[in-house]
Amino acid sequence: MFDAFTKVVAQADTQGTMVSDSQLDALSAMVGDGNKRIDAVNRITGSSSAIVAAAARSLFADQPQLIAPGGNAYTNRRMAACLRDMEIILRYVTYATFAGDASVLNDRCLNGLRETYVALGVPGSSVAAGVRKMKDAAIAIANDPNGITRGDCSALMSEIGSYFDLAANAVG
Repeated sequence: MFDAFTKVVAQADTQGTMVSDSQLDALSAMVGDGNKRIDAVNRITGSSSAIVAAAARSLFADQPQLIAPGGNAYTNRRMAACLRDMEIILRYVTYATFAGDASVLNDRCLNGLRETYVALGVPGSSVAAGVRKMKDAAIAIANDPNGITRGDCSALMSEIGSYFDLAANAVG
């Protein structure tokens, strides 16, 4: 598990080369946008319960069979497990966003998650749909221009979206 800086240095060390100018420029841009990154992580973290609840409501409205008797989210215990898993995925997306690197998401959250869901009979496509709904809600909250560091956040929003896409593809 590396942050963006450690990853660049480790790659250069493995290759026996110096860190390139383009790598330094990319890291410098990341530092320059650090306040935007922190603002986005704070917004997502502060709204995590609302993000998960809205995504779950939308998912169950689109796929009511999940909460019907015999569905994978039927009973309070299964529903709680579903919401817990969505919250965990969201939390690791924020860790990846803060670090500027997806390895923490892959290593600590997604590695083996699909196999676990298959073993439990959880429909991966439904989990992926829930993750995509969290993506939409989280980006809408993080990209709201009110009360945050000014500037173009399109690259950061794209990066955040890529972490959600990675999670959806890993479970779907």
